[in-house]
Amino acid sequence: MKVIDYKYTKKCLITISFLKFIFYLCCMDRYEQIIRTSIVGVIANIFLASFKALVGLISGSIAIIMDAVNNLSDVLSSVITIVGTKLSARPADAKHPFGHGRIEYFSAIIISIIIIIAGFSSLIESGKKIINPTVPDYTTLTLVVIIVAIGVKIVLGRYVKAAGVKLECDSLVASGADAIFDAIVTLLTLVSAVIMLVWKINLDGIFGLLISLFIIKTGFKLLGSPINQLLGLGVPKSLVNDIRNEVMNFPGVYGVFDIIMNYYGPETIIGSLHVNVADTMTASEIHGLTRKIAYYLHKEHNIISTVGIYAINLKDQMGTLQKEVTTYLLDKPYIASIHGFYHYKDEHVVTLDIVPNRSVYDYDKFFHDETEDLEKHFQGLHFQLVIDHNYTEE
Repeated sequence: MKVIDYKYTKKCLITISFLKFIFYLCCMDRYEQIIRTSIVGVIANIFLASFKALVGLISGSIAIIMDAVNNLSDVLSSVITIVGTKLSARPADAKHPFGHGRIEYFSAIIISIIIIIAGFSSLIESGKKIINPTVPDYTTLTLVVIIVAIGVKIVLGRYVKAAGVKLECDSLVASGADAIFDAIVTLLTLVSAVIMLVWKINLDGIFGLLISLFIIKTGFKLLGSPINQLLGLGVPKSLVNDIRNEVMNFPGVYGVFDIIMNYYGPETIIGSLHVNVADTMTASEIHGLTRKIAYYLHKEHNIISTVGIYAINLKDQMGTLQKEVTTYLLDKPYIASIHGFYHYKDEHVVTLDIVPNRSVYDYDKFFHDETEDLEKHFQGLHFQLVIDHNYTEE
């Protein structure tokens, strides 16, 4: 008769359950992970707010009560993150062909504003406490709750902020950073309690004031990121360089220019770029090349892109002229690059784009001087210049 080792079986079942849980977490999409992280934040902050409010009322500490209020604002922040995430996950429709991803930025803005309002409310109450001070009654229970709150907030803050960075979610980053700052705030409350117990000096109102200013500063700092995204913050330079290097690896591409990329939500980037191709390529070949590039960028970087072309002249008189103009311009230290060269032979007109470096500020003067200089140097030709701007590289 076979003897069943129940302890071993139990360990196996626990291990299998744990592995299933890990597999579930790995299979969750970005939106599900954001919501799960926010729910953890809601539960933790409700727990902390309840205990802090109770202890603050018993001890008469305005700093602890304000800290509890701040925890309640954190609960609201997590709820806003959940609602915003669900709305931003809605698929594209006729009115929003690129989806609803930018709703996440509005969620982060609302959370930042809540933090700022909480800071000003705390500032007012702390001011009243300084004008009409009352002596808080700290007990062993008070100190224990404060120490526990510090530990919980540090763990929660690191967890939520790490998830926000990983998932590229400004709302989670704001909530996580706020939780870490809350731990620092609560630590100041603990220092105030120790000073009161040891030296009988009441710094509760002053520390409450410092806490308030810290919260306000944090709120304005967190407000910057989502606002910049809505204003059209450029993608990281590292991504632009990756795009340029990867597209240059396509056969038939001689240069990559005019890379313009904008976030349309954390998971969607919409942009365009131009590539140099030989003027001997057929329309069909160009069509195939640009489709390949667009498909690659969407697959590898989730970028919805439009790929334009510039024809470069490898032979004949036009090719010689292009080389001469290019060499002449690039010898000037204040010109970063040129592209888009085209020579209309019958009209004796040359068009090209010039990218000046960041030492050039007066673009109108630059345009006038360069046009005049080129037409003087290459007599018989008229130049139509486009002054391009490069916001992604030094």
